[in-house]
Amino acid sequence: MVGLSAGQLRLCQLYLDHMVRVSAGVHTAIEECQYQFRHHRWNCSTVQGPSVFGPLNQFGTRESAFVNAITAAGVSYAVSRSCRDGQLSSCSCSRAARPKDLQEEWIWGGCGDNLEYGYKFTQSFVDVREREKRMRKGGYQQGRSLMNLHNNEAGRRAVIKMSKVSCKCHGVSGSCSLITCWQQLPSFREIGDYVKDKYDGATEVKINRRGKLEITDSRFSVPTANDLIYIEDSPNYCIANETVGSFGTEGRACNRSSHAMDGCNLLCCGRGYNTQKLNIKERCECKFHWCCEVRCRVCVNTVEMHTCK
Repeated sequence: MVGLSAGQLRLCQLYLDHMVRVSAGVHTAIEECQYQFRHHRWNCSTVQGPSVFGPLNQFGTRESAFVNAITAAGVSYAVSRSCRDGQLSSCSCSRAARPKDLQEEWIWGGCGDNLEYGYKFTQSFVDVREREKRMRKGGYQQGRSLMNLHNNEAGRRAVIKMSKVSCKCHGVSGSCSLITCWQQLPSFREIGDYVKDKYDGATEVKINRRGKLEITDSRFSVPTANDLIYIEDSPNYCIANETVGSFGTEGRACNRSSHAMDGCNLLCCGRGYNTQKLNIKERCECKFHWCCEVRCRVCVNTVEMHTCK
């Protein structure tokens, strides 16, 4: 398979039935990335080729940190859910221990999402790419690799962190005489929001001569395993630059009245914007006629569209 390392190819052959779910998890992660950054100068653009994010993964920026974390989260999420749904031969429903704060009379069971298996499989499959590399101790490439491993872990932990306990009542006529609870994944949007918060608060680190990562500014707290880290500043993404994986913002739609990142001033990097009037046809003044038809008029609305110069 194109884009996989030697170690990943070996795992692919051992777990053939997992690969469809891995692919689905990566696709979900890409969609979530594009949603979270839809109003940013870097909007999680993808390209054709073995690396869907192009040159981005060659650099140790905040964006690369987010991509690694959300991808690991997507794969873990998809595999955990597939275990529960009986789609994989080597796992089934969750065997997680009963939560200590669950009421005694409630039954811990059902068929929960297998977060434990999803975590362990993703750890093996995603991290092997970094672990099989041979790098100079204390060099830039080792720093990038350690950064990737850290952010992969943060993504997997996000799935577990955001999981919850769900319960259902059983009994005659809704009496709720019996309550069953199980472990359940949240929506992936909740995980995406959580990882985006970690992106906003990511910590800059550097590789030292001993081959360990350390923070660049002692005024900041040491990041935990749940936090994202990066080792170099991001480009401004204003101008197209294939070398750094920037498509620029020329032609991007912007919001003239917004002062946030989607506003024309920020998104267009001060270059200004073009305004175009568009006529949009849509159904309107719909009425129900007996029997059984809905008749509508076609209305034409004129809207303004602003795009970056």
